[in-house]
Amino acid sequence: MAHGRVRVGGLQVSKILFNFVNQEVVPGTNINPFSFWTGFQTILTEFAPVNRTLLKKRDELQASIDEW
Repeated sequence: MAHGRVRVGGLQVSKILFNFVNQEVVPGTNINPFSFWTGFQTILTEFAPVNRTLLKKRDELQASIDEW
C-alpha cells in the first residue's frame, strides 16, 4: 500500500509520518515543524554512518556465533 512520500529539506519522509509529526507531535512543543525536520535531518546525517558501522559489526558477531 503506497502512501507516498513528502520531500522535507533533503529527506524523503512517508506522508503518514510527516502528517503525524506535524499534527500530533509538534503542536504544543513550541517547536516549529520546519525546525523539527531540519534537526532530524542533522541527526540522521550525523549518526547514520555510525549506525551502519554498528549494524555491520553486529552482523559479524552474529556470524561468529552462528559458526560456533
